[in-house]
Amino acid sequence: MSSERALEKRQFGHRARLAPDPAQIQLIEAQAHAARTMWNCLHAWWTMLPKDKRTLAAADAAIRQARKEVGFLTVLPAQASQAVLKTYFQAWKNCWDGRAGEPGFKGRFRSVMSVDIPQGRDLQITRVHRRWGMASIPKVGRVRFRWTKDLPAGKHATSDNRITGARLIKDALGWHIAFRIQTLEAASDPHQGPDVGIDCGVSLPLALSDGNHFDHGRPARLPEGKSDRDKWLNADEKARLLRLERRAAHRKSFRKPGQKTSSRLAKTYDQMASLRAKAKRRATDWQHQTTTALARTYGAIVVEKLDITNMTKSAKGTIEEPGKNVAQKSGLNRSISQEAWGRTVTMLTYKTARYGGTLHHVPAPGTSLRCSACGFTTPGSRESQAVFVCKNPDCGWSDNADWNAARNILHLYRTGHALVPAAGRAVVRRARRVKPATAR
Repeated sequence: MSSERALEKRQFGHRARLAPDPAQIQLIEAQAHAARTMWNCLHAWWTMLPKDKRTLAAADAAIRQARKEVGFLTVLPAQASQAVLKTYFQAWKNCWDGRAGEPGFKGRFRSVMSVDIPQGRDLQITRVHRRWGMASIPKVGRVRFRWTKDLPAGKHATSDNRITGARLIKDALGWHIAFRIQTLEAASDPHQGPDVGIDCGVSLPLALSDGNHFDHGRPARLPEGKSDRDKWLNADEKARLLRLERRAAHRKSFRKPGQKTSSRLAKTYDQMASLRAKAKRRATDWQHQTTTALARTYGAIVVEKLDITNMTKSAKGTIEEPGKNVAQKSGLNRSISQEAWGRTVTMLTYKTARYGGTLHHVPAPGTSLRCSACGFTTPGSRESQAVFVCKNPDCGWSDNADWNAARNILHLYRTGHALVPAAGRAVVRRARRVKPATAR
């Protein structure tokens, strides 16, 4: 007898490329600069006031007064100004909870240009045809965007399945709109798939304990210390990027110290940033497709608890004690950063929950040195980054080092060595003033 599954609200995002005309681009960029200025004014007001006067009501009154006194801030809609205030207070809350550092000023060229649209009803989304849709942006007008996913808009929108808001974001490829979507879905049944251990590596991006693996469709092995930093670009794009880098270096050689960057050099930098942004989008798309396939296939996914910050530290050392193999370590650090292991684990966290599976972490030390066949850790068994040959005289088993580590990761989970998160609250970074929890 089948029981009716409970319904639960879920929120997710969808990002699409905008196609505004030049006049609309100027209006959107003016709003983005006004939002950044609003943030900076709010931060200056916050840091100057005594702590007992820092309240939400006082900040709201300060924002309203600033919109009256500073003329160009009025290009930003009032609701978007309130969104800046909400985001700023949330940034301080994240700081107080130990999840992030203190918020600071946003520089003109260092910060991402963005504008928030808090109310989904203001968008008035309609579908023009198969490839394009239209959305209303306050004080800008109707703007086209690429329709790559069915959205709950128009007659398809309900109180339980609707768009709650959006954010306009600019990157090297232009302006995009990120929709916030809320849906009411049935809770997923527990996933009945097999267990799998995953080792995140460089020679094999994701090696699975059952012998499968996921790579980028390229030669998986590179020489020691070498990093293919443009691996997501094809041969023509790599050649074009190299020409642009040489052109930028040539034009930069004529610039005197303190002199403003020329328009030609800035244009070259923009072209380089566009190619690198395209590579990043391809990498993120590969991660989304790969993590979705893993969440659909396996019931329990086990990964290492990696401290990526310490793993990517420089090996330069000091003048008194200089480091060794600095160039090789730099290449390895670049490879680790390009694989974005932390982003992969983040995607697996919410996707396994969506499909009814579970994600577990195990301690990382020793997983790449232990032989998964005999269970012994013998010095010298890890011959290189990709080769593992057990030096136990009674074993002698050999295989790819990443597959061996993946089997050890799954072994730790099955023997009860999975890390248990703090019960009853979300696991966040512990602040320095907070004592560590008792080990379980």
